[in-house]
Amino acid sequence: MAKQDYYTTLGVARGASADEMKKAYRKLAMQYHPDRNPGDHQAEAKFKELNEAYDVLKDDQKRAAYDRFGHAAFEQGGGGAAGGFDFGGGGLGDIFDQMFGDFVGAGGRRGGGGRTRAGNDIHVKAEIDLTEAFSGLKKTLRVPTRVTCDACAGSGAEGKDRQAESCPVCKGSGKVRAQQGFFVIERTCATCGGAGRVIRHPCRVCGGAGTVERERTLAVQIPAGVEEGTRIRLAGEGEAGPNGAPAGDLYVHVALNPHNLFSREGANVFCQMPLRMTQAALGTEIEVPAIDGTRAKLKIPAGTRTGEQFRMRGKGFSVLRSAARGDMYIQVVVETPQNLTRRQRELLEEFEAEGSGKGSPEHEGFFAKVREFFGGEESR
Repeated sequence: MAKQDYYTTLGVARGASADEMKKAYRKLAMQYHPDRNPGDHQAEAKFKELNEAYDVLKDDQKRAAYDRFGHAAFEQGGGGAAGGFDFGGGGLGDIFDQMFGDFVGAGGRRGGGGRTRAGNDIHVKAEIDLTEAFSGLKKTLRVPTRVTCDACAGSGAEGKDRQAESCPVCKGSGKVRAQQGFFVIERTCATCGGAGRVIRHPCRVCGGAGTVERERTLAVQIPAGVEEGTRIRLAGEGEAGPNGAPAGDLYVHVALNPHNLFSREGANVFCQMPLRMTQAALGTEIEVPAIDGTRAKLKIPAGTRTGEQFRMRGKGFSVLRSAARGDMYIQVVVETPQNLTRRQRELLEEFEAEGSGKGSPEHEGFFAKVREFFGGEESR
C-alpha cells in the first residue's frame, strides 16, 4: 500500500511554514495519542504516521529531499521517483550529493569511504643556543615517525596490483544504517573500520597498515632572530597516512638554551658587567662582547654607580623577517675589592682620611637623615 503524502498526513499545504506544521502536528498528535485511544490500533497507526511525517518535514534538508524525490528519498534501495538511486549505504548523504553536487567546489571531499584521513602530525623540540638564534641555522633533527611502506607502496595490499577492494558490507561508504522504530541509526562499518575498503591479502611487511616505523633525518631551516617558543611548520613531513593517505605535518618548537653572558627580551640583549671600584670612580673605556661575535668599546664616565645601564644601539638581535636590530644594554655592578695587600690597604685608608666622606652624596644624604632622626646627634 502506497504511503500517504506527508503534507496530507499533517493536513497542511506544501508551502506551509515551520510554525504552521508544528501547530498542525501537535493538534493531531493529541487527538491520536495512544494514551487517549487505548486499544485503538488505527489511532496508534495514525500517530506513527504523524511522527514519521513531522520528523521529515521539520528538518530543512530532509524536507528539501522529500519535496524533490518523495518517499523514495528515505527508502532503502528505492528507485521510482528518485530516478533509481541506490541508498544501500549512503542514504540521505548520497541524495544531497546528487541534488547539490554541481555546487560543490573541486576541492570538496565526500564523506564515508571517499574521505582520506591524513597521517598524524608530529611535534618535536629543537634546542639551540642564543648565538645560533641570532644568526639562524640549518638544524638537523632525527625524528621517529611512520613512513610509507616500500613493499606495498602504501596500499597495504600484497600482490602486483596493490589494490584494496571496496567493502562488501558498506559498499565503500564506510558507514552502515539500521532502522530502530522511527529512527535510522548510522554507524561506522565494523568490517572496514570506516575506510570503505578491505584488504584481502595484507602486505607481509606492514601488516596492511601501509606504513612502517622508521627514524628520519630532517634538516630544518631556523630563521635569524627566532624567539623562544616559535613554532615552525613543515607541511607533509609528519607521519605517512594509512593505506596511501597524505602525510601529516611536522611542527618544530624552538627552545633557547641559557647563555653565560647574555639574556634576551624581544630583540634587545642584556649583559651584566662588573667594574672595579677604581674604574667606576675614575672612569674608563672598556671593551665589551656583542651577540654578533664582535667587540665594541664602551666609555664609562667617572662616578658610575652600581645598577647604571648603558645602551649600545643596534647591537641586539635581528628583528624576525626585518633588517632592523634591537639594542644591547650593559648594566654595571661596582665590585668591592677583597684580599687587599698591605699597600692597598694603606692607600685606601689615606683616601678615606683625605676624603672624609666627601664625594659620596648618597652616603652623606643618608647620615644626614639619621642625625635628624636622632634629634641632631652625630652618628657615623
